Amino acid sequence: MLSNKGLIPEDYLLTRLAEDVLQPKFKAKPKKARFVAKNGTCNVAHTNIREQGRFLQDVFTTLVDLKWIYTLIIFTMSYLCSWLLFGMMWWLIAFAHGDMDQREHGFVPCVTDVKSFSSAFLFSIEVQVTIGFGGRMITEECVSAMIVLIVQNIVGLVINAIMLGCIFMKTAQANRRAETLIFSKHAVISVRNNKLCFMVRIGDLRKSMIISATVRMQVVRRTATEEGEVVPLDQIDILMDNPVGTNGIFLVSPIIICHVIDKNSPLYEMSASDLQHQDIEVAVVLEGVVETTGITTQARTSYVSEEILWGERFVPTVSEEDGMYAVDYSKFGNTMKVPTPCCSAKKLDQAGGIARLKQYEGVTLRPSVRKRPAGPGWRLSTLKIYVNHVYRQFI
Repeated sequence: MLSNKGLIPEDYLLTRLAEDVLQPKFKAKPKKARFVAKNGTCNVAHTNIREQGRFLQDVFTTLVDLKWIYTLIIFTMSYLCSWLLFGMMWWLIAFAHGDMDQREHGFVPCVTDVKSFSSAFLFSIEVQVTIGFGGRMITEECVSAMIVLIVQNIVGLVINAIMLGCIFMKTAQANRRAETLIFSKHAVISVRNNKLCFMVRIGDLRKSMIISATVRMQVVRRTATEEGEVVPLDQIDILMDNPVGTNGIFLVSPIIICHVIDKNSPLYEMSASDLQHQDIEVAVVLEGVVETTGITTQARTSYVSEEILWGERFVPTVSEEDGMYAVDYSKFGNTMKVPTPCCSAKKLDQAGGIARLKQYEGVTLRPSVRKRPAGPGWRLSTLKIYVNHVYRQFI
């Protein structure tokens, strides 16, 4: 990994790459299975598929999805088998026409200089890859030889189109571009603009941009319907706070994706204590078009309850130096603790919102003290006690 070589800090993850996480020495409790791994792979096993023939109906996609070793084996065997097959046909044509036995003057063979199967195999290679050394060539003596020549050329073109296209698609796969799309290792929940927000940070290590980049978030958890049906992987979309009303982003520098936890959010009734005890997973999907190739790419990751930090926010990574903006990726995943209510967003709304609680917390009687004559301060103390009691009730 790049992080092991010291090129990239370890406080954020690279998509599609396995992340080296140091395991604690103590025995941890069994973790819930993830729907989406940190490196973006989906943790779903497809079993008991009876209609295996459907994969053969889409041969090209099946070849692209295969591992490189199997693709190279099929690539080599497709050419070898076609050369051997047509080499056998050329040998049979020469044998049937008597090209291997006739030595009399004036005899015209179907293919010149084909005296054995080895020479027929070499002629098959010359025909299919259009080498043409000049020693062996077809004549107009045999119609069958002309038909085999046409068929072999067509078959060779089809094999070239399929196999070379497969190799090109494997080398230009969109998930390769996702290697340099990064997500913060942890997600955070804190107050932003007087609202409780769920935030993650994303970035792009390359200078070439991702065009029309969009971000989607989903909460994946186990739910039950009113009829008693259990949905093991219920995927609930959550909205992002974007002033233009869409999920489009301009991914030039690392940005923080923010989700406001309101009454329409699946996290509306979750508090800091609930986060530690609930099995919840937030999947984040980044999609866009690669500027250099025009291919759509997608990067994924997810955050489980243990990876969501309550009461923290990301530190800034962008600074202005010598008339340009510089990004310090060593701070990409760094967070800092900030004052954050520990109750759920629902309780905050019932209390009048964070702004009202801040107003209660910041109340001082300096104007009243200036207007009142000097005297005992029992009213001031009583009001402070009341304000602290109301604030702590919801915080």
